[in-house]
Amino acid sequence: MALKVMFIYPNHKGMNMLPPGIALLSACLKMEGFNVELFDTTYYDTIDGSAVDSDKSKSDRLMARSYTMPSPVAQLTTTLKCSDVYEDFLKAVTTFEPDLLALSATEDMFLLGMRLLTKVQHLKILTIAGGVFPTFAPEVVLSYPEISIVCKGEGEDALIELCRRLETGKEYDDINNLWVRKRDGSIRKNPTKMTDMDKNPLIDMTIFEEARFYRPMGGKVYRMFPVETHRGCPYPCTFCNSPTQMELYRAEEGKSYLRRKSFDNMKRELLFYKNEMKAEYLYFWADTFFSWKQGEFEEFAELYKEIGLPFWCQTRVETVNKRRLQVLRDIGCARISFGLEHGNDEFRKKHIRRHMSNDVVIRSFELTKEVGIPFSVNNIIGFPHETYELAFDTVRLNRQFDADDRNAYPYTPFTGTPMRDDCEKLGFLKKGDIVNSLVAGSSILDMPQFPAKQVQGLIKTFNMYVKFPESRWPEIKRAEEDSSTGEKLYSELKKEFMETFWNEDNTSFEESSANHPMNTT
Repeated sequence: MALKVMFIYPNHKGMNMLPPGIALLSACLKMEGFNVELFDTTYYDTIDGSAVDSDKSKSDRLMARSYTMPSPVAQLTTTLKCSDVYEDFLKAVTTFEPDLLALSATEDMFLLGMRLLTKVQHLKILTIAGGVFPTFAPEVVLSYPEISIVCKGEGEDALIELCRRLETGKEYDDINNLWVRKRDGSIRKNPTKMTDMDKNPLIDMTIFEEARFYRPMGGKVYRMFPVETHRGCPYPCTFCNSPTQMELYRAEEGKSYLRRKSFDNMKRELLFYKNEMKAEYLYFWADTFFSWKQGEFEEFAELYKEIGLPFWCQTRVETVNKRRLQVLRDIGCARISFGLEHGNDEFRKKHIRRHMSNDVVIRSFELTKEVGIPFSVNNIIGFPHETYELAFDTVRLNRQFDADDRNAYPYTPFTGTPMRDDCEKLGFLKKGDIVNSLVAGSSILDMPQFPAKQVQGLIKTFNMYVKFPESRWPEIKRAEEDSSTGEKLYSELKKEFMETFWNEDNTSFEESSANHPMNTT
């Protein structure tokens, strides 16, 4: 009988679209003849006694317009589960009887993954963890007895080879990209190697429920699929894991992690989504969409004319010009997201390592508006070294351009990001601490110069400060307060905001931060 692998994807409702990494790994394993199942917690109404709905939290903080699933799509969402996730997981495992449990979890969701695995620990099933968090914290992950193996880096080749060895009963502690806990408790650390993207199969969509294919965008719901063009990002932003990822492969393999698929494979994937999966909308999840070499974007644009589907992408302000934006619009770009992060030139340069000027920011957004592509802007509040007063430079810069939508999220010091090291040196958290950004608008850093309550208050009122006249700022300031009076005033202002700015001609961008670099760890 073929070896069985069960993927585990701990997730909360509305947090992320379907995980393309798991879909790719499933396709790789099925190509080798292995059996695969997925346990996905996305559609559990309540987990550990609480309900987390990412889409709703964005709407509550005026960062996304609420939406209604249209019929017949609404019928697909009836898969919402009200049962106990742990009991369901135990039942799924005992029914499928996997030879390998493969956990793919962000740092946000890692501890939920551990609680799931604890439920089946008595079954003595071999367990591997992979993803960005295990890549940058393999020692932390392997400190949990529920995990036997960590995949450090890309998993396609490593997971296939592991399953081959398991099926034939061979030792597996020398496989590239794997850190393996041996019988004596020691850890064998193998070299990290890159995979050849062009050898990968099309991703496996059969492991997902149909409802997973539908996501909101611009106040509407589409049948939407993620498209991979690049891996890696050339920019050194300190809040993001990409610089550390680039350093890892440069140190271990002597190569740049930044690369793209061949255009032939890109076209094959795009036609698969269009013709076989009946996509209505595509989602390019490269960290920086314009990480093209000279002449490559033009080749992509020519290729995409045959596809003709609306799409979303994200990039940096300094990578666009009017000609590029016009080409994007003409081939179907329906939404674009930009990372601004902070509104003070010097702070952005010194602490975030983003070197564009505010003049470049404003000019790029003016061009995007002129060309006619709706766009969203990502902002972060509560960086180390930031103050409440300094954060208002971000508010003021956002007031100087007319974005279709903007958001503000609390800074979260994810493992594997350069700024995390700064937070540890400042004593805001310890090495090995696992952080999350699941509590809407809350900062886990309670800094003396910028307390968490101030960060939370400014985040929930951020769009009010940006959109309402400055004469209303004293009123909005009172709405920041965590009190019955503050909440009452906030509700009144929120109602006014929605009636004033969220009309039929001004829809908002629900997915603007789903692929934000901060959120991929």
